[in-house]
Amino acid sequence: MLSPEGLVAVAAVVTCLGYLAWHLLCGRLEVPGGLEDEEEEEEGTPILTEDGVGCCRLLCKPSALAQHLERSLGRSAALRGGPWPWPRWPRLRLLQQLLPPPQPAPAVVREHLQVPDGGLVALDWLVGPRGAGGRRRGSGGPPSPVLLLIPNAAGKVPGGLLQLGRRALELGYVPVVFNRRGHNGCPLATPRLQAFGDPGDLREAVAYVCCRHPAAPLLAVSEGSGSGLLLAYLGESGSSSRLAAAACLSPVFRARDWFEAPLPRLYEWPLLLHLKRGLSRYAGALAEAVDVAKLLGSRSLRELEEALFCGTESRPASWEAYWERNEPLRDADEVAVPVLCVCSADDPVRGPPARTLPVELFRSSPYFFLLLTPRGGHCGFPQRGPGRCWGHEAVLEYFRAIGEFLRAEERRTGVPQPRRWGGPLPEPPAFTWQRSYTSCPQPSEVPQVHFSTDSGSIDS
Repeated sequence: MLSPEGLVAVAAVVTCLGYLAWHLLCGRLEVPGGLEDEEEEEEGTPILTEDGVGCCRLLCKPSALAQHLERSLGRSAALRGGPWPWPRWPRLRLLQQLLPPPQPAPAVVREHLQVPDGGLVALDWLVGPRGAGGRRRGSGGPPSPVLLLIPNAAGKVPGGLLQLGRRALELGYVPVVFNRRGHNGCPLATPRLQAFGDPGDLREAVAYVCCRHPAAPLLAVSEGSGSGLLLAYLGESGSSSRLAAAACLSPVFRARDWFEAPLPRLYEWPLLLHLKRGLSRYAGALAEAVDVAKLLGSRSLRELEEALFCGTESRPASWEAYWERNEPLRDADEVAVPVLCVCSADDPVRGPPARTLPVELFRSSPYFFLLLTPRGGHCGFPQRGPGRCWGHEAVLEYFRAIGEFLRAEERRTGVPQPRRWGGPLPEPPAFTWQRSYTSCPQPSEVPQVHFSTDSGSIDS
């Protein structure tokens, strides 16, 4: 005989299954917009024609780097594999992303950085045994590249991002996850959170990582709505970004349109609950700046974003003015490092390609590359086999190809490439890292390490 609590649990499970079955029967889990009616179907260079991902296309401005990427991605065996059993139901993939990772979460060492206004951000360094291809310090080889992982705008670190970090660790990278203020257990030291496209805190974190690894190439990968932060940082920093290359998995390009459009409930509700649960811990501190009752009563991501950043007492702003300062591509013309955007035409979160992909940007900018696949969902890109993700392999192959291209260019021209793989030490940063964790030559310009001894695992 089931207890009352057990009956409630069974009723909840049956309700969820019935809701999912209703979506399936009504056809609401089918592709929201494929390539059949899109102009982009005939654009770009075919990359893969295996059954694993259909016919992928690389859309970019013609250049020597573009030709090299076409060859490298086209011949890579790592990008080929069997199809996902349910390719026409991309929203089902969202359910899998909400589940814990199938493997144990990797062990991490956390560092809290104190930024100039007193706020804290956290860096989670993934640690563990290196793969056979990785290089350890003192081995005499070039330094291992550092891979900066940026989660979605809600701060939730999904299992897919951890799998990418684990895979990078096996290949000899040094992966580290960037956590915004108040996200993923990072304390909220000031009554202020990071706006959608405000790269100030990320800039401090990048400066610190470069200080710790001055000779290593720095790479960055963002996922979903977290790509808005990375794209805004690259545009605002220009040639001073300190990155060698970047990649975005299922990025959100037009953020305001994305917030205003209806999102799949299977995606929006869990993220909204995740954000409210984290913000409720700091309700007392946030009450000084925002209407907490309105914040916690938000029924959509847009309402929550407005309550956090448009209705503040200290800096009130309209919805339009907020996005003038926070659109990810507001300074896209200033981007000066290669950026690969891996997108799927059936992404139910971003929306149909015709309305959500800035195709003209990829046609005109020599730094933006669009790898578009017909099937893959949102941050999914699954392959047959446990935990396999075609998007992760594409990103890692892209980074390998960028390093190969830069080394070849230096041999051809004799001009040292900035922060290249295996090259001489670049110019030192504006400050030097001190082992005291607190003292630096110019404290106003340096992120301060608040704590540096925490260890554990990422809560996904």
